[in-house]
Amino acid sequence: MSVKIRLQRHGKKQRPFYWIVAADARAKRDGKFLEKLGTYNPNTNPATIDLNLDQTVQWLHNGAQPTDTARAILSYKGALLKHHLDGGIRKGALTQEQADAKLAAWIEEKAGKVDAKKDGLSKAQQAAKAKALKAEVAANEKRTNAAAEALKAAEAPEVVEEEVAETPAAEEVTEVVAETPAEEVVAEVAVEETPAVEEAPAAEEASEETEA
Repeated sequence: MSVKIRLQRHGKKQRPFYWIVAADARAKRDGKFLEKLGTYNPNTNPATIDLNLDQTVQWLHNGAQPTDTARAILSYKGALLKHHLDGGIRKGALTQEQADAKLAAWIEEKAGKVDAKKDGLSKAQQAAKAKALKAEVAANEKRTNAAAEALKAAEAPEVVEEEVAETPAAEEVTEVVAETPAEEVVAEVAVEETPAVEEAPAAEEASEETEA
């Protein structure tokens, strides 16, 4: 019987969650399996992988073949390295202590890289949150200023209309007071002077008749 180490899909729609299983190669992807070896959750960053290392390596020793995705996961967790080191022990190239030391050093180095990535992601998330908060504060301030300007613009026309409405009345009163006396005085002077000029020749004619 040919055995495959592969992923079996679980989880909700658009949020997959996988089991890592050893199954008969002829079985359906989400069908029966021989043993559950771990889980794989791609919804987190970095992805969360829980793997039974010893059982997985035992299936590799027994000839199980991982799929491409499963191989990448096994390599990430050190299962392929342990399988390789166990082969060296069987051939006599390594002792068990040496193999364990190399595996432990590799796992520690890998954990350091993962922790560094998590720290980088955490700092990036904090920077993104700070940037988003700053942008939100600027947007709120802009909206407040716009509302204040709109309110000011709405109140301004009423003041102008009141000033325009009041100004003509004062100007008309001033014009009436300023223009009326001058015209009346000129008219009165013209009326009073005209008869005096016309009566003077008549008086001269009367005096000439008397002398004659």
